[in-house]
Amino acid sequence: MTVLIIGGSGFLGGELTRQAIAAGHTVTATFGTRAGALPGAEWRRLDLRRPEAITSLFEEVRPTVVINTAYRRSDWATTADGAIRVALAAVGQGARLVQVSSDTVFSGDRVHYDEDSLPDPVTPYGAAKAAAETAIRLLDPTAVITRTSLIIGDGGSVHESLVHDLATGRRDGALFTDDVRCPVHVGDLAAALLELAFSDYGGVCHVAGSDAVSRYELGTLIARRDGLDPCALTAGKRAEMGPPGPLDVRLESGRTQSRISTVLRGAREFLAAPVSKKDEPGR
Repeated sequence: MTVLIIGGSGFLGGELTRQAIAAGHTVTATFGTRAGALPGAEWRRLDLRRPEAITSLFEEVRPTVVINTAYRRSDWATTADGAIRVALAAVGQGARLVQVSSDTVFSGDRVHYDEDSLPDPVTPYGAAKAAAETAIRLLDPTAVITRTSLIIGDGGSVHESLVHDLATGRRDGALFTDDVRCPVHVGDLAAALLELAFSDYGGVCHVAGSDAVSRYELGTLIARRDGLDPCALTAGKRAEMGPPGPLDVRLESGRTQSRISTVLRGAREFLAAPVSKKDEPGR
C-alpha cells in the first residue's frame, strides 16, 4: 500500500512512519521545516496553508491511505483549513483518510466522553480541531476521525521534556493535580491508527490510554521511570494558576478497543519500567 503521512517529522508522525515502513508499505512523509531522519520514506515539504501544494502532492503520490497528524496550535489555517483541504484531496484521489483529532474538542463539563459525544470546545485549538472533524465527517463519511489525548513515549515528547526540566530545575512551574487526561503511548497510538487505516470502519474513534491521571501524577510516573526525584516536582491547580481550558477530560476508548487488536495501555503500565539506554532520546 502507498501511505502518505502528513506531519511525518513530528513525534507521532515519526512513529507512524517507522511502523509503516516496517510493515512493508511505500511511505511518503511530509514535513514543514525539517525532514525526518528515518530512511525508507520519501520526505516531501508541505505547507497545509497552500491548497495548490496539497493538490500537487496528492496527484504525484496517489496514496492509498492518508494519515493526517499535522497541526499548529495557534494557526487555524493549518489545523482546521489545512485538514479540510487534505480531506478534499483524499476524496478526490479515492484514498482512505485517518484524521488525528484531540480531546481538546471537549470542555470537560461532562468529564467522561465517548465517541457519540458532541464537541464543545473552549479553546481556539479545540475549536479548530472540532471544525476539522465536522467538515471531514460531511466530506467523507468513510474517513476515520481519531480523538486522542496526551502522547507519551520513551523520551522525546513535550510532556516528558517538561517533566525533566521541572525536576532538574532547568525550568520553574507546576504540574496540575486537577487537570486530568488519559495519556497514550506513541507506539500504541501509531499501531492503532495504522490498524484503523486498513480496516473498513468509518467514523469517530477514541484512541487513548486506559488510565485517567492528572498531569501531576503523570509527571511523577515519568520522573520515577527516568530516575528523577518526583519530590522535585511542584503540584498546583490549573483552576487557580493555569491558563484557561478544560480540566477533567476522560476519553472512553472501550468501543474502539473492541474493534482493534492493539492494546491501548494506561500510563501506570507503560511508564512502570525504566527506559533502556537504547530507547533514550538521541540514541
